[in-house]
Amino acid sequence: MAPLRIALIGAGKHGSRYAHHLVTDLASEAELAVLCRRDRDAGAAAARRYGCRFTPDIDDAATASDVDAVVVVVPPTLHAAICARAAAAGKAILLEKPMAPSVADARRIGDALDRHRVPFMVAHTLRFNAVVRALRDRLVDIAPLVSVHLSQRFEPSQLGWLDDLAVAGGGIVIHTGVHSFDLLRFLTGSEVESASCRTWQRHTRATEDNFSAQLTLGGGVQATVTGSRSTEGRSGLIELVGERGQLVGDHTLHFAYLIRGRARTALDLGSEVQTVREALRAFVQSVGRDARPPIGWPDGAAAVAVAEACYRSAAAGRAEVPVLIRPSSISGK
Repeated sequence: MAPLRIALIGAGKHGSRYAHHLVTDLASEAELAVLCRRDRDAGAAAARRYGCRFTPDIDDAATASDVDAVVVVVPPTLHAAICARAAAAGKAILLEKPMAPSVADARRIGDALDRHRVPFMVAHTLRFNAVVRALRDRLVDIAPLVSVHLSQRFEPSQLGWLDDLAVAGGGIVIHTGVHSFDLLRFLTGSEVESASCRTWQRHTRATEDNFSAQLTLGGGVQATVTGSRSTEGRSGLIELVGERGQLVGDHTLHFAYLIRGRARTALDLGSEVQTVREALRAFVQSVGRDARPPIGWPDGAAAVAVAEACYRSAAAGRAEVPVLIRPSSISGK
């Protein structure tokens, strides 16, 4: 089978990770055929380094006849337009999270995908993390679940566009909070039914860089989700509390334990997993097999809906209900 020809739209700090994995880890399955970046000099230099065609034109990359699929790693305010063009051109799409800056944009993307029925996947990469997988596999040991506590901590971002509301579409709630909102669904299999949230600013001006949310899931499970971009150091704590014990881990620091009473048992995690690589591999292989990618647009839209409910709650000072999108049809792709 010929390698899947891919156009990478966005090759900055995060997009370059996709380029690296395409040319070093998936060369037998995929080919980086086109690289698109707004910075013409940096983009052209990267294309020469990777041995692919360069274009600064997003529309060219999204519809090019010499590619089969697009990987989109740009600010989310650009997602709806790119996905509409790529879907209409029959391209498979791997879209970086968040799927969209709003439920309205997520619905536009979903409508385009339902019309054109192309393979589509949202890169919620933490689903491939070794700690996340190990904790999910051991949930049966502590069931029934009572509560979930998730936190992500980062240093202040040096990316200026993240504090530009017109470009970013929001701050830490939409850009990294969606990781946690998706993990809630992935770990528990339940939807968020209500959200109470507070946001604040420590280093940013136009967007929030801290938030704390209290969420109620189906079945009455309670969840606390927090995020911060105001510390030196990173962490990604997961605490799952069940009636028969606790599971505690950190998807950034790579540890996980089962706790019963005062006894703590380390879980076997194996080596750390490069999650961008594995998300990309899952996409490429599903397209090659003509199978549905593992994280579809309803998954991406659900995380966006929780983020939007958090924003509404922070503004109104009361709990809000996520507006979940019910697709008219979900194709096998």
